[in-house]
Amino acid sequence: MPAILIFVYLQVLDFLTTMVGFKLGASEASPFIIKLIHSTSPVMGVAASKVVGLVLGSVCLATNKSHLVTWINFWYAGLVVWNLFMIFTAASRLTLGH
Repeated sequence: MPAILIFVYLQVLDFLTTMVGFKLGASEASPFIIKLIHSTSPVMGVAASKVVGLVLGSVCLATNKSHLVTWINFWYAGLVVWNLFMIFTAASRLTLGH
């Protein structure tokens, strides 16, 4: 059960860090999320991707594949770290005037 809680937290962190990154001028790399963003808005597109992620995580649990959620958590933890790196990079460009 802790893996699914971590999964949900990472989804929230990914959403929040992505939104901050967008505010600072970062762009999305995923073609799927880019398509969602272009068909709606940045907030709705990223939120829709989080809903898809939560549904897929629920499918893993429902099919007794909870070990997959643990591995997926590593991926999302990496994404959050990447988002933070992009935020710090963009923020430093803003403060240095580059």
